[in-house]
Amino acid sequence: MLEMLSTCIVIPCYNEEKGLLLKEYSNFLDTTPEAIICFVNDGSTDKTLQALNLFQEKYSDQVHIISLLKNAGKAEAVRKGINYCNQNLNHKFIGYLDADLATSLEDFMNLTVYLKADIVFCFGSRIRKIGSHIVRKNSRFLIGRIIATFISKILSLKVYDTQCGCKVFTKDLAEQLFKKEFLSKWLFDVELFFRMMILFGKEKAIQKMYEAPLKSWIEKGNSKVKPTYFFKLWIDLYQINKEYKKLLQIPSIQHL
Repeated sequence: MLEMLSTCIVIPCYNEEKGLLLKEYSNFLDTTPEAIICFVNDGSTDKTLQALNLFQEKYSDQVHIISLLKNAGKAEAVRKGINYCNQNLNHKFIGYLDADLATSLEDFMNLTVYLKADIVFCFGSRIRKIGSHIVRKNSRFLIGRIIATFISKILSLKVYDTQCGCKVFTKDLAEQLFKKEFLSKWLFDVELFFRMMILFGKEKAIQKMYEAPLKSWIEKGNSKVKPTYFFKLWIDLYQINKEYKKLLQIPSIQHL
């Protein structure tokens, strides 16, 4: 077991050889000794794993790498990373962030301040407001708002942005939420909210979550999600809604 580190950050990586912002990761680790990063190589076919291995040599105490032989999708990569950290490391908080650092590592760490009292799950929200710096193509923004509104209705929760890839949990909660595989490779964030309601009941789950508007979010590069997934997305949402609504009829931790 490693010495106590307060926060673990899981970073799923698929063909990120040219997109890894190693300088930003280095600057963060140099100034944040209480953090640990777990990179999950999700069956990359380029030299992502080699780049990560070289980076780990410099930060052996703060960087862990697990590598999946085949591409499993973001949901499973994140789940594997979180379970690895929970089983092998000592920490208080754990969460995940996109490899392109659209949300910075520093902003991720800032979310941990909300995890106190009854709050056990905090997630970033890309709300465009005065004082924020949210850079996103208008087309993606509009499509995102349509999907987010639909998801909010499915969940029956007033959530602005379920799909922001910046979420942090207490270790105990993460052990429960990420125990079983997810139904969807990309919409697992929606499943996390359903799993919260199954664990605690809707009203109590609301009291245990906090949606924090991000100060900055900058869209970078191309999405790893294929454009054709837009059509499958609705099938995934239908299946998620159907399966979890069944489980919500019998609230029990055994279902997770």
